[in-house]
Amino acid sequence: MLWAGGMRLGAVRILLTLAHAAAACEFGPVPYSVTGIVCRMTKPAALLLNQETAQVIQLAFRHAKFPNITGERSMRLLGKVAYRLANIQVNDLSIEQSEVELKENDAIDIAIKNVTAFFKGTLTYGYAGAWFLQLFHSVDFEIESSIDLQINIKLMCQEDQVAADASDCYLSFHKLTLHLQGDKEPGWLKQLFTDFISFTLKFVLKREVCKEINFLAQMLANFVHDVAENFIRDEDIGLDISLTSDPLIKANYLESHHKGLVLYKNYSDVLSDSVFSPSLLSESRMLYFWLSEHILNSLASAAFLDERLVLTITGEKLQALFEIEDTEVQRKAVQLIFQGNSYNDSVAKVWSLSQPEISLQPEGTVVKSLVATEISVFPPGEESLVVLYMEKEVTVTVQAAYVENKLILRPLDSRIEFKAFKCTADPSENDQSIRNFLQKMISVVGIAEVVSGIEPALTSLMNSKGLNLFDIKNPEIITRRGYLIVQLDFSFPDHLLLNFLEK
Repeated sequence: MLWAGGMRLGAVRILLTLAHAAAACEFGPVPYSVTGIVCRMTKPAALLLNQETAQVIQLAFRHAKFPNITGERSMRLLGKVAYRLANIQVNDLSIEQSEVELKENDAIDIAIKNVTAFFKGTLTYGYAGAWFLQLFHSVDFEIESSIDLQINIKLMCQEDQVAADASDCYLSFHKLTLHLQGDKEPGWLKQLFTDFISFTLKFVLKREVCKEINFLAQMLANFVHDVAENFIRDEDIGLDISLTSDPLIKANYLESHHKGLVLYKNYSDVLSDSVFSPSLLSESRMLYFWLSEHILNSLASAAFLDERLVLTITGEKLQALFEIEDTEVQRKAVQLIFQGNSYNDSVAKVWSLSQPEISLQPEGTVVKSLVATEISVFPPGEESLVVLYMEKEVTVTVQAAYVENKLILRPLDSRIEFKAFKCTADPSENDQSIRNFLQKMISVVGIAEVVSGIEPALTSLMNSKGLNLFDIKNPEIITRRGYLIVQLDFSFPDHLLLNFLEK
C-alpha cells in the first residue's frame, strides 16, 4: 500500500497543497554573504536521477485515483444511450524512454516517451428505444493506450526550503483503443462507445496522472529536505538548512544555497561574511558540497558545550601510547608516572578545556585547542590516585578523505605547548626527562590515537544516516582558505526513491 489508509493520504495532500500555496520566501540583499552550505548537482547526476523517473512515473499511474466517467448521447432509433465507466485502474504499464534537460533559469524538462498503459474497469450502458424498451448491460473493458508525457518541474523556495512544482504537465495520446470483453461484443457497440468516451477519457487521464505526478514531486522535495536535515543532526546538535536564495537552474547544473547555522539549545549562531561565490565550484563531478569555515567552528563549539570532546583511554591502547619505544628513558618515565601500577589498573582522560578553533587552509584543516590530560591509577585495595595532570595547547593540521565508506583523518604538523604540568613523581617539576618523553609521546602517537578515535565515531554516525548505501566514487575533500569542498560521483541505491514512496 502507498499509505495506511485514505485519511492519511488525504491529510498529506492537504498539507502539501497549503505549503505549495504559501508565499514565496524573502531574502536579504546579499544572500551569498549568509550562505554557509551550497549543494550543486550537475547534469550527469540529473541524468542518473532520471533513471529513477520511470519508476516514479509508474507509481503515479498506479496510484492515480481515476473517477467514474459518465455520459449520454441521443442516437437515432436507439433513443438516449448512457454509459458509465467505473473501477478504472492501471492493469499494465511500460516506459520505453525518458529524457531530462535543464532549462536555464526556468525548469527541469522531463520527456517520457512511448508509455504503453492498459487500463481496466467495468462499462455499464443503457438505452431507451422508441417503443419504451429499456436495456441495461455491464461488461468488463480494457483500454489500450500509447502516451507521451512532458513534465516541466520548477524549483522554488517555500517555507524556507526547496519546493517542486510539476503542475506544468502534458499527456499526448498516440493510441486509445477500447476493448469490450475481449472483443466479444458487436463491432458497432465497441465503435459507439469508443467515439463517446475517447475525449472525456483523455481529459480524465491527463488530469489525474498529472495531479499525482505533481503530488509525488512535492513529496520527493520534502523527502530530500528531511533526509538532508536528518543527516546533519545528531541528538541535540543540528544545522539550519533554510534557503538563502531561490534554487538556481543552469544549463549544466542545479544549485541551492543554505544558511548552515548550528542549532543547539540556547547557542546563538550568526553568519554574515561568507566567502562563497559560484565560481568556486566547477562542473566536472556529479555532486558538490561547499561548506564555510564558520560551520565547522560552530559545530566544534556545540560539541564542546555538549561535553562530547572527551576521550578515555585504558588497557592495551594506553600501553601502546606509553610504549612507543623500548628505551631506558621510556621505561624510566613509565615507572615514575605509573608508580609500578599496571596499565589495566590505570586510565587516561583527555578533554578539551575550551572551544576548539578551526581554520581551513590549502594544506588541510588546522585545529587549535587547549587540552587537558589526566592519568589516574587504581591500586588494588587502595583509593584512586591522580599521578599526572597536564594542560597543553595543541595545534594540528588534519587532512581528510573518504575511502571505502570510511572517513580517514591524517594528522600533520602538530605543535604542542605545555601550559600546566603536575606529576606525583616529580612535585618540584625539575625532571625534564618526563616532560620531554610526554611531549614526544603526544606528538608521535597521542594525537594519532585521539584522531583514530574520532574516525570510527564519525564514520558510524554517517553510516547510521544511510551514507554507506550509496556507491560513492572518487570522493575528494578539498580545503581552501575559509572554506571546504566535497566533490564526488555516485550511483543510487536500487529503487531508493521508489521504496520511500511506497512506504
